[in-house]
Amino acid sequence: MALSDPQGILASPLSVINRRDDTADIEAIINIVNQQQVKQIIVGLPQSMNGSIGAQAEKVKAFTRKLCDHTEVPVEFRDERLTTVSAKRLMQAVSSRKKKKKVTDDAVAAALILQGYLDEGHGASL
Repeated sequence: MALSDPQGILASPLSVINRRDDTADIEAIINIVNQQQVKQIIVGLPQSMNGSIGAQAEKVKAFTRKLCDHTEVPVEFRDERLTTVSAKRLMQAVSSRKKKKKVTDDAVAAALILQGYLDEGHGASL
């Protein structure tokens, strides 16, 4: 997960929710949405390289429909192709620097997805 600053300019990695089951995962997301006063949720959609929707993307859409049943916060999908690859490259580039806290590739990938959304002129989000 990632959050933007209140002005909706910069995305930062927040955390990773280790999947347990839909109910627990939705509860964890809703807790963060409420604590951080999130106004928009951006969900990475793992499309195939040709842009088609595969089995994993269908699973994400099904989970997102369940999430929407538990919040009035608007939810929007964002293509996440190659964000994990970009995140790994970014993490390798900074691996020689001293890190104050551990950040995972998935959290960085979430920040990259959100940053792309913000760069298009959208507001503060999760």
